[in-house]
Amino acid sequence: MGQAGITDAVGLTAAEATELRARFGPNEVPPPPRPRVYRRVAGQLRDPLILLLLAAMAVTIALRDLTDTIVIGLVIVLNTTVGVVQEVRADRAVAALRRMAAPTARVLRDGRTGLLPAAEVVPGDVVTLAGGDVVPADATIATADRLRVDEAALTGESVPVAREAGEAVLAGTVVVSGTARGVVTRIGGDSALGRIAALVSGQPRRRTPLQQKLAGLGRVLGAACVALSVLVMLAGLLRGLPAEEMVLTAVSLTVAAVPESLPAVVTVALALGAYRMAQRHAVVRHLPAVETLGSVTLVATDKTGTLTEGRMSCARVVLPGAVLALSGTGYEPAGGSSTVEGRVDRREIDRLAADLVLCNDADLAAPTPDRPDWAAVGDPMEAALVAAAGRLGTFAEATRRRYPRVGAIGFETTRRRMTTLHRAPQGGYLVVSKGAPEVLLPQGGPLRDAADRLSRDGYRVLAVADAHHDAPPDRSEWEDALRPRGVVALTDPVRPGIPALLRRFAAAGISLAMVTGDHAATATAVARRVGIPDDAVHARILPAAKMELVAGWQSRGDVVAMTGDGVNDAPALRRADIGVAMGRGGTEVARQAADLVLADDELATVGAAVEEGRRIYANIRRFLWYALSGGLAEVLVMLFGPLLGMAVPLLPAQILWINMLTHGLPGVALGAEPPDRSVLDDPPRPPGEAILGAGLSRRLLTTGALITAVTLGVGWWAAYTGRPWQSMVFLTLGFAQLGMALAVRARPASGTRPNRALYAAVASSALLQLAAVTVPGLRDLLGTRPVGAVDLVVCLAVAAVPGLAVAFARRLAAD
Repeated sequence: MGQAGITDAVGLTAAEATELRARFGPNEVPPPPRPRVYRRVAGQLRDPLILLLLAAMAVTIALRDLTDTIVIGLVIVLNTTVGVVQEVRADRAVAALRRMAAPTARVLRDGRTGLLPAAEVVPGDVVTLAGGDVVPADATIATADRLRVDEAALTGESVPVAREAGEAVLAGTVVVSGTARGVVTRIGGDSALGRIAALVSGQPRRRTPLQQKLAGLGRVLGAACVALSVLVMLAGLLRGLPAEEMVLTAVSLTVAAVPESLPAVVTVALALGAYRMAQRHAVVRHLPAVETLGSVTLVATDKTGTLTEGRMSCARVVLPGAVLALSGTGYEPAGGSSTVEGRVDRREIDRLAADLVLCNDADLAAPTPDRPDWAAVGDPMEAALVAAAGRLGTFAEATRRRYPRVGAIGFETTRRRMTTLHRAPQGGYLVVSKGAPEVLLPQGGPLRDAADRLSRDGYRVLAVADAHHDAPPDRSEWEDALRPRGVVALTDPVRPGIPALLRRFAAAGISLAMVTGDHAATATAVARRVGIPDDAVHARILPAAKMELVAGWQSRGDVVAMTGDGVNDAPALRRADIGVAMGRGGTEVARQAADLVLADDELATVGAAVEEGRRIYANIRRFLWYALSGGLAEVLVMLFGPLLGMAVPLLPAQILWINMLTHGLPGVALGAEPPDRSVLDDPPRPPGEAILGAGLSRRLLTTGALITAVTLGVGWWAAYTGRPWQSMVFLTLGFAQLGMALAVRARPASGTRPNRALYAAVASSALLQLAAVTVPGLRDLLGTRPVGAVDLVVCLAVAAVPGLAVAFARRLAAD
C-alpha cells in the first residue's frame, strides 16, 4: 500500500494480513540456532589444556592413584560446566532483543484501528503511534504531528529526534511526544532490531588472551614433559635397570612435571577476582574474561550514558547583560547559578526562567522509594529546561498556575520553534516562543554571537523570546515583535571522575577511543572536555561499523575492551576481547552480550577491574614460575642423579608425593596473592607476549637449576658419608620447592593484608613432607627411611638457599 491517502484508507484487510504473515512470518527477532549440549561439552573438551589434563588423568588411572584421578576429574568437570553455562547465558542476548520489541501495536485493519500483538504486524500495515509507544516495526511515516522519537538505544543519539512525513522510524525506538501514522516496511529479522540481532548471534565469543596462551603452553608442556620422561626412562634402561620400573618412573615424572593444578589455580584466581570485582560493582558474566582486562591496551567507549550521564542538562544561560553557569544533578530542580561574566539583573533572570517553564510540555517527577532520583516526564530536553528554571529560583507548578496556557503552536522541524499563549496575572496576554537561535535572534546581535559560540563548543542551544499583549492577539500575529530574552545551552554532562580515570589509564599505558552514533560536533566537544584527542573520536558510527572498528584495532595487535549500554553496542561488545556493559542505565541486550557488567554504571570501575585483571595474570605467572621450576628440578634430579652415583634418586611414589604437596595447596594459594604495588604503573604487556615471556622462562630455568643443584649436592654428600641419601634427596627437593612458594609471592603496597592462606598451605605441606620420613605407615608407603636431627637440619638449611637467593635477587631488582 502506498502512503498517499493513508489517513482515509482502510488499511490491509484481514485476508491480506494473513497472506503476508504466511509469506514474511511473525514480527519477531528470530532466535539463534541452539547447539546441542553434547556439542557444547565437546567444544570445551577440545581445549589443549583440558586435553593435557585428560592425559594426566589417564596416567593417574594407570598408576591407580585415586586421589589425583579424582582431583583432576573434578577440575575437568568444573571447567567444562562453567564454560557450557556461560555459553548458554551468552545466547540470551538475542532473546533480550526479542523482549525489547513492542508487545502491542495499534493497527488499521479493514478500516478500523485495533490493538494487536506486535508479532502479528506485517509489511504494509498502517500503524498509529503516540507518546510512550514502542515502535513495533520499521515504518515510513505518512503523517506526523510534533513527533519526537528516542533512538538512543539503537543509534546512540543523546536527545530525542524529530521525525516527519516521509522519514523512517525504527523498531524498538520509543515515541517521546506527538503522534504519527506510518506504513510498516520491515518486520522481524529484517527490521533494525533484527539486523542487530543477526550481528550479535553471528559473532562467536572470542577466546581470551589467557585462554589462547594457556592452550599454547599446554601443547608445549605436554610435548616437553613426555620427551624428558622418555629420556629419563631410556637412560635407566641403558644402565640396565628393570624396564617395568623405568616405565613407571617415566610416567610418574610426566605427572610430576605437568602442573596439573594449573586449571585449579586459574579457576581459583578468576573466581576470587570475580568476587573482588563484584565487591567493587563489576559483575563478571564470562569468567575467563576477568584476566583479559589486565592485558587491555585500548578501551573503546560509548559516549551517551558512559562518558556522559545520558540525560540533558542546562549548563549555561546567556542574558542580554550576563552569562550564568548552572549547577545541579540530573533533573533535580535544585542547585544554583553563578555569574560567569557581566552584571545580573534579577528581573531578567526571573523572566527567562518563567518563559522556560511556560513554553514547555514537560514536567518533573519527584523521587519515590522505587526511584531515588528526579525523573523527566515528557521530552527529556524540555524537562532539563524545567530543572534549569528551578535552579534559577522559578518553579513550574506555581508559574503555570499564574500564567495559564490558552493556546499553543507545537514544534515542527520546518519552523524550528514552539510558541505558547498565556493569560497574564496582571492582565493581558503573554506570548512565549523557544527554538533555534537563527530563527528567534537577529543575526549579529550579542545573544546570537553567544549562541553561535556555544554551538561551536558542542552545546545544544535554544533561544527564548516573548511579547506582552493587552488583548488576545490573532494566531497569525503571535510570533511578531517578540523580544529576545536569552539563550540556554544544554549538554549531556560528563560523568564525575572521567578526566581522572583517563589520567589513570594513561599511567597504565591504556589508550581510550570514543565510539558513538551521535553528531561529530557533540562527540568532539565531549571528548575535549574529558581530554580525549580528536583523532580518537569516531562519531556517527553504525552497529556494523563499530564491529569493523573493533576488528581493525584487534588486527593491529590491540586487546580491546568495548564499553556500551545500548542495543547498538551489543554486536561490538560481543566482538571485542572483553565487552563491558552498563548495569543500571544499559539495555538488557547489552548486558547479555557483555563479559563484564558495571553495576554502578561508572566507567571508573573499569580501572578497578583492570587492576584485578593484572593481579590475576601476575598470580598465574607466579604459579607457573613456582610449579614449572619445581617440575623441572624433579626431572633434572632424576636425569643427573645417576651420574653422581645415585642409581634411582627418587622412587615413583616419592615423586608423586612431592608433586601433590607442592602443586596442591601452596600452588592454589598463590592464585590469591594481593596485587604488586606497581600493578597499574606499568604498561600493559604486549598482546603477543607468551605467558612465559618477559624473562619468566629464564627465571624458572635458573630457579629449577638452583633447586636441582642443592638437592643433588645433599644427595651426593649423604651417599658419600653413608647417610640415607634417597630420603634426604626427597626431603631437600620438597622443602626447596616449598621455600620457593614464599620467595615468589607478591610485593604488595604497605598496609595490604598478607595472603595468610599461602603461609598456612606451606606450613601444612612442610609438616606432611616431614611426616613422610617420621610416620612409620607413610615410610612404608613411600619407601623412605628415618632421618636424624642433624641430617634434617642440613636438609632444611640447604633447601632454603634457592628461595633466599631468589628473594634477594628480587629485592635488588626492585631497588
